[in-house]
Formats: sequence, structure tokens, C-alpha cells
Amino acid sequence: MLKIQVNEGENIERALKRYKRKFDKTGTKRQLQSRKQYTKPSEALRRQVQKAEYIQTLKDQELV
Repeated sequence: MLKIQVNEGENIERALKRYKRKFDKTGTKRQLQSRKQYTKPSEALRRQVQKAEYIQTLKDQELV
């Protein structure tokens, strides 16, 4: 659970902005989205390999 201390006289929009930033940094949103739908381990590995291949092609193009 994320907690944000709202200081005396602090604008609520500023506190909300700090909360959103902290929420993004902790990765809570990505974790919730990944738990929403089950992915098979073989499918996750396949995506990981595809991502690595894509990154490798970008690096190879950068060298040329």
C-alpha cells in the first residue's frame, strides 16, 4: 500500500502528482496488468526471446 504524507498547506494536486509518480516507479500498474490474464511460461519465454532478437537487430544496425 502506497502512502503519501500531505504536508501542512500543501496543494492536493501536488500530493496527487507525487502519488502517481511513486505508483509508476514501484511497477504496481504493470504487475496488476500482468496478473489480469494468465500467460503460459512457454509464451512468456517466446516473448522474451523475440524482444532479445529485436534489440540485437537494433544494435547490429547501429554498428553498420
